Amino acid sequence: MRPHVICLKESSLDGRLHPSRWTRSPDGTPKDWSALYASTHDGLAADAWMVGRVTAAEMAKGKPHAPDSAPPQRRPYHFAAGHKKPYAVAVDAGGKLHFDRPDIGGDHVVVLLGSGVPDTHLAELVADGISWIVSATPEIDFASAFETLRGDLGIERLALEGGGGINGALLAARLVDELIVIVGPALDGGADSRTIVEAGDAGLKGRVRLSLQSCEKLAHGAVRLRYAVTPDDGA
Repeated sequence: MRPHVICLKESSLDGRLHPSRWTRSPDGTPKDWSALYASTHDGLAADAWMVGRVTAAEMAKGKPHAPDSAPPQRRPYHFAAGHKKPYAVAVDAGGKLHFDRPDIGGDHVVVLLGSGVPDTHLAELVADGISWIVSATPEIDFASAFETLRGDLGIERLALEGGGGINGALLAARLVDELIVIVGPALDGGADSRTIVEAGDAGLKGRVRLSLQSCEKLAHGAVRLRYAVTPDDGA
């Protein structure tokens, strides 16, 4: 069993991620649309939210402070004393993130790591009160990690709120159940702008199907689109 995964993003009309690059609108501002995003996030009543390494690095704020040596850490997981819902799940296959506290906005941090992470880094996280799950492979085995999140931490609903890379990876792995996009009345148009889903050259054709569940007009000229995500069996 794994959590029910809801991918939540805000986007311009052309599917771009960063409101700072969007055109101005007489109906609202990036701050207004972000407030709509925050209220939607709260309404999901998720037990945890998850972001990729780049997004998590903007929140972690810590500097490297691993010990020079450490005894072998008990893998595949460590859960810090006193941990409780909700959780902030950070994806960090290579062990690049460092934290200055065990929570983000009051939500306890759980880091998903690859097998190549050294014991010294794990010891650093333990000393900081951070929980972690290490995959058996260099790249994160999300299906296995999600089973641990559900079985050991009781996470039944998880909000996926990362960048295009992590969103694309989980959609390609067929581990997303819903997609919610808040679309602001703005355009980006930049050739190098990141999009809400990036799945590499293979794309997502033949992997998933989207079924519209609702379309709501929100304040400030925005709309909220909600889709069920199901595997595409090719039939």
